[in-house]
Amino acid sequence: MAIPAEAESRREHRQRVLKGASILNGINNSEVACMVRNMNKGGAELRVAMESRVPEEFLLYVPVDGVAYRATLVWRAGERVGVRFGGTEPKPHWHYG
Repeated sequence: MAIPAEAESRREHRQRVLKGASILNGINNSEVACMVRNMNKGGAELRVAMESRVPEEFLLYVPVDGVAYRATLVWRAGERVGVRFGGTEPKPHWHYG
């Protein structure tokens, strides 16, 4: 699957980072481990295991930032996932990290 053109024509450059994170889904309080590879205030590129299910909308909790970002899936190409941020929230109370 090719990365959509909109993913390569961002308005704002994403800074390269390497941050551990978790994709949190309120349904059954599920969690998928991932890595944030680049990000800006509008979105990020994540790396997740190919067999991992990534919901259309979720919270992306980044412990180093101490923030959970409301994220929407924009594209996926193998282990690479592009998301758009729609704001922040405090870390969910049910998350142990």
